[in-house]
Amino acid sequence: MRVALGRARRGLGLTGPNPTVGCVILDPQGRVAGQARTADGGRPHAETQALAQAGERARGGTAIVTLEPCAHEGETGPCANALISAGIAHAVIATTDPDPRTAGAGIERLRAAGISTEVGVLEAEARALNAGFIKRVTQGLPHLTLKLGLSLDGKIALANGASQWITGAEARQRGHRLRAQADFLLTGAKTVLKDEPRFTVRIAGISGADPAVGVVYDADRADQDIVGWVNQHRSGWRLLPGWDFSAHLRALAAEGYNRVLAEAGGGVARALFVEDLVDEIVVFRAGKVLGGDARDGVGLFGFTDLAQAPHFGRVDVLALGPDVMEVWRRA
Repeated sequence: MRVALGRARRGLGLTGPNPTVGCVILDPQGRVAGQARTADGGRPHAETQALAQAGERARGGTAIVTLEPCAHEGETGPCANALISAGIAHAVIATTDPDPRTAGAGIERLRAAGISTEVGVLEAEARALNAGFIKRVTQGLPHLTLKLGLSLDGKIALANGASQWITGAEARQRGHRLRAQADFLLTGAKTVLKDEPRFTVRIAGISGADPAVGVVYDADRADQDIVGWVNQHRSGWRLLPGWDFSAHLRALAAEGYNRVLAEAGGGVARALFVEDLVDEIVVFRAGKVLGGDARDGVGLFGFTDLAQAPHFGRVDVLALGPDVMEVWRRA
């Protein structure tokens, strides 16, 4: 299952609107006969690709899948049917599929065909991997990761706006990986006008992984600077008028976007927290102290009680050269 999850992880940001799924087929002697992930664009599915590799070696063997095989008719037949037709004898599934078109029906179909089926192996890891798909299907919202590049005292820039570079090259490379794993990148007009960012994935050996980009701007003003800049220099970017982030994210979910990455200034970060939209925070922290006159990574809340503060649990810490990356998820 860890091999299957590793396969699936390579599809993050590439398989939407479908989930990224990994599948390993073992022959009756327990040897790997095929392995695959959901293809870019969401088709073909992992199971059908792995079965094609395995051929007749799949008969009497085991299918290890990170998400319940689909049971509904789409552009191709249901993966549950493909496993049955291939003669699989045993199936190991990490977690059920929340899509109401499947939602347990795939497992029931396998068991009805006489395939012994085990569910729940490394389930937490599998659900975390497809948190975007799960949230979109069950709540109508994409999973949102807020990326912050901070000094030790929580600042993102000097008072004059200088911010390049607070963190080092290793941290910036990991930030590019976050972009590659996202379906959509959300930023603010001030960030675009000040930094003129590219928001591309610049990692050697990786191409075609640039996320779509949406720029939120003040709809109550005739912000011709941002409109002109996007239209002239970044015609593929989308303008999102108004600061109703819930509405923007629901619209993105309706279009099939599973994972959104927010890279912006303190105002956008604050708004996302206020609307309770942040599922995960990835902090790249540098060993610099910028002082009280520097710009905050998150805007002012005005809390009067600690119970009002959004609460996150740390799930990972990683040293990246001179910097530290921390991953925090909604508690």
